[in-house]
Amino acid sequence: MHSWPTLDLPKLPGVGPALRIFDSSSGDVRPTTPGPTARMYVCGITPYDATHMGHAATYVAFDLVNRAWRDAGHTVHYVQNVTDVDDPLLERAVATGDDWRALAERETELFRDDMTALRVLPPDQYLGAVETIPSVVEAIEVLTERGAVYSVDDDLYFRIRSDERFGGVASMTEEQMAELFAERGGDPGRPGKEDPLDCLLWQAARPDEPAWDTALGHGRPGWHIECVAIALGTLGMSFDVQGGGRDLLFPHHEMGASEAHVLTGEWPYARTYVHAGLVGLDGEKMSKSRGNLIFVSALRKLGHDPMAIRLSLLAHHYRSDWQWTDADIPSAEERLAQWRAAVAPPTGPDADATLIAIRAALTDDLNAPAALAAVDRWAEQQRLRAGDDSSAPGLISRAVDALLGVAL
Repeated sequence: MHSWPTLDLPKLPGVGPALRIFDSSSGDVRPTTPGPTARMYVCGITPYDATHMGHAATYVAFDLVNRAWRDAGHTVHYVQNVTDVDDPLLERAVATGDDWRALAERETELFRDDMTALRVLPPDQYLGAVETIPSVVEAIEVLTERGAVYSVDDDLYFRIRSDERFGGVASMTEEQMAELFAERGGDPGRPGKEDPLDCLLWQAARPDEPAWDTALGHGRPGWHIECVAIALGTLGMSFDVQGGGRDLLFPHHEMGASEAHVLTGEWPYARTYVHAGLVGLDGEKMSKSRGNLIFVSALRKLGHDPMAIRLSLLAHHYRSDWQWTDADIPSAEERLAQWRAAVAPPTGPDADATLIAIRAALTDDLNAPAALAAVDRWAEQQRLRAGDDSSAPGLISRAVDALLGVAL
């Protein structure tokens, strides 16, 4: 599966500080300490509908991680998956009369278009679940050899208690995990399971559903092992950031970490777990199942500048839960117009302090709202004609582009 076009980031003077970010597993803002190459895995979409603003907020947030690392002098190895076979996709295909493959391909392509428009840096490897089935099978075979797999009616389950560290990522009580597991695709009440929280590794073929012939039998992968196989195959253990929306903390990231620990005999799976907040509409989380969605593609079709869409997301801290309102786009469009007007003149106020402020905000747990405020202050000084530095407008334009992903 191919990614989307890459971007050449403008060069900035100096080097940015080390990124500090909130680690969900420890509950603290901690410095990231990558080597020369920073490694990041972000869980991708299940492509059964277009990119909504909740998706966009998540991928823009991790785009900031990518940009902050690059500004600090790191090469970034970024991997993202596409869950191009899963129950929600198959259910949508049945409901719409689409072939599930065509639906997945169409929505994945629309996602690529949206990410390109929003100037999100593409992953170095963009891999679908279907193309990863051979590595999933190999991983399950190793887990079986290690006594971590059992069968329920030909479906294969992972024994979560085979990992003594299970529960260390989300740090939830058993009651909390059981409740969320039922809400988020798990089957705690299935008869025959050894532990209600044991998770599906391989699903035996069901009537009228896609399946593949493998050494495990005729079937398809479970959700969590798909990401584990991709991450380990591309990044290896102890990569720097595992990312996604906050609703992936449990069970997806918890289960994936335990599968990887048992599979490799090593720890940790990821050094830092980073989660974006949830975007709501009309008082509820924006989600496909509820149908309360604002689509990036729809906003673009209405003529809204993708840079204004991006600014509307950056106006909220990535970890916060927030509600989309009709005022978000007009506010962002006004800010974008002010910034573009500010960098148009040949001179302006000194911009060195503004660059420092943007970098400081970005590397302080991705505080994008503070970074925007720093640019706002410079733009206001420019409006008042408070300086005659011929390099300032260009530096601001490059900084906003390289660090915040907004092309002026």
